[in-house]
Amino acid sequence: MTIEAAAPATTPGEPQAAMSAPVSGTPVDLDGLMTTAAKSVSDELDRLIPEVAGPRGPVVDAMRYSALSGGKRLRPFLVMESAGLFGVPAAQALRVGCAVEMVHCYSLIHDDLPAMDDSDTRRGRPAVHKAFDEAIAILAGDALLTQAFEVLGGFATSRDAAVRAALVVELAKSSGSAGMVGGQMIDISPARETMQYDAIAELEALKTGELIRFSCVSGAILAGTGEGERMALAGYAADLGLAFQVADDLLDVTGTEEQVGKPVGQDDGLTTFVTLLGLEGARKKAEDLVESACAHLAPFGASADTLRAVARFVVDRNQ
Repeated sequence: MTIEAAAPATTPGEPQAAMSAPVSGTPVDLDGLMTTAAKSVSDELDRLIPEVAGPRGPVVDAMRYSALSGGKRLRPFLVMESAGLFGVPAAQALRVGCAVEMVHCYSLIHDDLPAMDDSDTRRGRPAVHKAFDEAIAILAGDALLTQAFEVLGGFATSRDAAVRAALVVELAKSSGSAGMVGGQMIDISPARETMQYDAIAELEALKTGELIRFSCVSGAILAGTGEGERMALAGYAADLGLAFQVADDLLDVTGTEEQVGKPVGQDDGLTTFVTLLGLEGARKKAEDLVESACAHLAPFGASADTLRAVARFVVDRNQ
């Protein structure tokens, strides 16, 4: 996916979809950048989670099955791009990216369990609880979550203990009851069926948006930047995370299992952005969120062109 330079200005009232185009006028080869980054993440995860012989082996095998199963690696990519804005060494950003991917993979393993979403497939192949069993899947998720904090706390992530501590605290907040887990709790609560727009937006800000927020601000934490830079990236992340979920809701209605890599139609009977806004309304909302996300990146100028392209990618993807 190459994001071209901005088109000429539109007439008043016409959608300005070009907001995510590079401000520098130079095309961004997002496909190439994401593919390269994803390989780096997979290689590093392979190194961080080596195979183990003996009775402990199955849980490690399940961890590797999930963590090395591919995927877009969007969250690590956001870490690496946000860190790149401030000249953070790539090796440090890669470790933080792997930590957040471990948390993301743990959440997918647990989401797919029969007690949660009860999904048999993930990323186009059997979910972990199907490839192994439920007990091993639970343990594999637990182990990935725990190892993420081991990675963040390692000296190789940052020589500054305060930076490492800040990363641990931020990821813990984003992952726990005030973040992703809290969002999942709301999602399975009886109140979920009758929620309206504001409540759904809050749910998704926690369940999906918090890990995206961490991914975007972690580069600034690694660099030890001021509050202004962190707030700008947090604003971008908030809009990006919501746009991501609106796109997910659209895919649940318009996509196929082959495209998406997991069962579709699972939101039937639930209030979603599509049921609240309609298909066209949801598409318009996603476009508005892209525009708003990109506006938050103004302080970074052309350096944030790739992050602008990511916002466009999030709503144009088909999986």
